[in-house]
Amino acid sequence: MNEFAEELHDVFERFGRISLRRMFGGHGVFHEGRMFGLIAGGRLYLKADAETVAFFEDRQLPPFEYQRQGQTARISYYEAPPELFEDRHEAALWAGRAWEAVLRAGAPKPAARRARPSTGSPG
Repeated sequence: MNEFAEELHDVFERFGRISLRRMFGGHGVFHEGRMFGLIAGGRLYLKADAETVAFFEDRQLPPFEYQRQGQTARISYYEAPPELFEDRHEAALWAGRAWEAVLRAGAPKPAARRARPSTGSPG
């Protein structure tokens, strides 16, 4: 795990316990088993939704973008403001907004279960 990713445990100490998992060529940042942040290209991105995207856009913070099949794709994560790394109160505030967006998105969708073949009528 790189030093930047490991530093996030301290950055988000006022928000709560986080865990990191390698993914997307970077790391996912998780709280209570749900991803609220993403580290890619040496930058931290936080989850946003219709209720929180204005906080990011007002600060002109860019969305996370990647290339897929020759097209630029976006997911609902925006770059975290730089002061988050210097001010634990700000870090908790921005992490809280990202976490609320995760919660509003609802429970993660479970993997589809395979239907079991029927063995006839009970009896």
